[in-house]
Amino acid sequence: MTGESLPLDPKVLRPVSLDDTDRQIVRILSRDARTSNADVAAAVGIAPSTAHARTRALVDRGVIRGFHASVDHGRLGRGLQAMIGVTLRGGTRHDSIVTFIDEVKELPPVLQLFFLGGTDDFMVHIAVADSSEVRQFVVENLSTEPFVASTRTSIIFEYHRRGVAAGFR
Repeated sequence: MTGESLPLDPKVLRPVSLDDTDRQIVRILSRDARTSNADVAAAVGIAPSTAHARTRALVDRGVIRGFHASVDHGRLGRGLQAMIGVTLRGGTRHDSIVTFIDEVKELPPVLQLFFLGGTDDFMVHIAVADSSEVRQFVVENLSTEPFVASTRTSIIFEYHRRGVAAGFR
């Protein structure tokens, strides 16, 4: 990879100061985004109007960047998940990195895409029906790219999530 860097949103780099009330609201909504405003207010010990204003301010300040559903992919026929490490060829230009990101993140099996520093340049988290679909995904979508040097696939047996992290862009 070259010394070039991808442009980052400056808001990502600036921490936002939160008081205890804001931190409690974030913790509650991180566990269950469907928690009612009245329940948030009661748990934090503030008026519902204050809880609503605080939550809106957290969204406006970019601390809360969305509200998400936890989907059981097995119930959708996509019960096998895998993490695929992708290493790009040396000398890969900025445009190839951006092209890879733009193309791969839109593929239906992709749940998450991580751009990394380290052994792998990317980790691609996918959900598919079975191992033949993992193979098909790797062969048809990754190995065919001229700037992909190698891939390394790990099947996920089980995972535990504490929260949902927002993307950097």
